Amino acid sequence: METNTPKLISTAPSQGLSPYREKARAFASNSKSEATKKAYAKQWERFDAWTLETGETALPASPLTVAGYIAFLAEEGIRPTSINLAVTSISQAHKLSGHESPTSSPIVRETLKGIRRHVGTAVAQKEPLVVEHLQRICGCFGDDLIDHRNRALLLVGFAGAFRRSELVALTAEDISEAPEGLRVVIRRSKTDQEGAGRTVGIPFGNDPALCPVRSLRAWLTEAGITSGEIFRGVDRYDHISARGLSGRSVARIIKGLVEQAGYDPAKFSGHSLRAGLATAAAAAGKSERAIMNTTGHRSVSMVRRYIRQGSVFRDNAADGLL
Repeated sequence: METNTPKLISTAPSQGLSPYREKARAFASNSKSEATKKAYAKQWERFDAWTLETGETALPASPLTVAGYIAFLAEEGIRPTSINLAVTSISQAHKLSGHESPTSSPIVRETLKGIRRHVGTAVAQKEPLVVEHLQRICGCFGDDLIDHRNRALLLVGFAGAFRRSELVALTAEDISEAPEGLRVVIRRSKTDQEGAGRTVGIPFGNDPALCPVRSLRAWLTEAGITSGEIFRGVDRYDHISARGLSGRSVARIIKGLVEQAGYDPAKFSGHSLRAGLATAAAAAGKSERAIMNTTGHRSVSMVRRYIRQGSVFRDNAADGLL
């Protein structure tokens, strides 16, 4: 079972660090998001503390030191994905400080390979929210203000394959009408840290109850929102918050709605809307290009994971044989 901090690692701040080690603790550059910088810094602190405990040198670290550290993490039950993040943080710290990264050494690569073989690399993924789920969830909505918000949140999030961070950042100024539906400008995302932006089309739905365009229009009209964040908190008295929802709030809302519809909330997450669009589109035979145009994925391999899941019965060798 993974723990937040390995047992043998002291969480006390290191004393007497050289300027280079201080630099390494704050190594993330402006090209990285704040979340990435925090994750790298946290991983580096753990490695730095471990080397102090074991008498090793953190910067520059030898390949054997890094291999020993990741072997220690594996013995502590840390998942391969988290170990990979630790290795990346060590590499980044060395590069920023002008040192050759020890993580490219064969001993480190072979240790990682052995860990993956021993532990496995399968990640327990949450289920995608597909059209069948959305139909059942939306069937539970009434005509309350919060129902209008939740319907719009779900359907716009699904149709745009938006990340939680993208969804909560949407403002009224980012939305424009088009004959086919809505144009939504995503000004910044996880894979667009420089803010180049991209535009996503949200088409009308055939079923009015599942139409993201009609649902969003209804929510904005009922809420009287004409500027600022689109998705906001609503209390029991129908008071609307002046601030937008957080990404965590979106995850809690989704879990609450799937539970209300009779599904197991533990199987779904805030990512289920984005995964749901990609999976449902693949099942409907949409092309990789079309899916990537909506999701904004840069990696074909990531999209193909959804395509494989979505087409498991559509393109099945056993279909019709029995």
